[in-house]
Amino acid sequence: MRIGIIGTGSMGGILARHLAKLGHHVSIANSRGPESLTALAAEIDATPVSVVDAANAGEIVIIAIPTKGVAELPRGLFANVPSSVVVVDIGNYHPELRDGRIDAIDRGMLDSQWVAQQIGRPVIKAFNNILAKSLLEKGVPRGTKGRVALSVFGDSLDAKAAVLRLIDDLGFDPVDGGDLDNSWRQQPGTPAYCQDLEAAALRRALAEADRSRIAEYLAEQEARIRRYIAAQTATGVNN
Repeated sequence: MRIGIIGTGSMGGILARHLAKLGHHVSIANSRGPESLTALAAEIDATPVSVVDAANAGEIVIIAIPTKGVAELPRGLFANVPSSVVVVDIGNYHPELRDGRIDAIDRGMLDSQWVAQQIGRPVIKAFNNILAKSLLEKGVPRGTKGRVALSVFGDSLDAKAAVLRLIDDLGFDPVDGGDLDNSWRQQPGTPAYCQDLEAAALRRALAEADRSRIAEYLAEQEARIRRYIAAQTATGVNN
């Protein structure tokens, strides 16, 4: 397939690398322009393009940027992109650590619903509940014992099916989690978030999540990240 990826940080870069290796035609873009991506593109056999060209690159477009960056994308970015193109949001909202406060999300709008509103297009939520290291290293052939599962949420059955197939190709068991209104079940801090679960365990974790605890889940997850960063910093100082 022809796949555009907007954002080449850890997650976007790993997805680009894996998808190109699978033989897909991958176009990569970031806020600094295609010239900044020449070396990476050559290394992974992708094409460096502008953000606008990435959005028009093909059948799937993956948005792999911080949540706050979505509001800074070019206005009307998807206005002329065919409705058949699947847009995937892989981001997570981190108000204290990175994104600052986004009022609509703080009032209860789900991360991906806000992203869809900003870009004026329906989105599929996927790849937001796996760590970059796991995405890089843990993909295995279908049928392998202990294969990690990844869930997908969205309102279009066809769009979800395309992403579920992609997940399988990447070496993970695909799980249809339901419509976009249920995507909170794998937002930061929930039982399904970054646990590298097999399919049955992932389904149980999604079902266990409590919508009334979304803010609590997020606050606890950000606290865990802050503790991890502090520990890494302390180790670096001690070494």
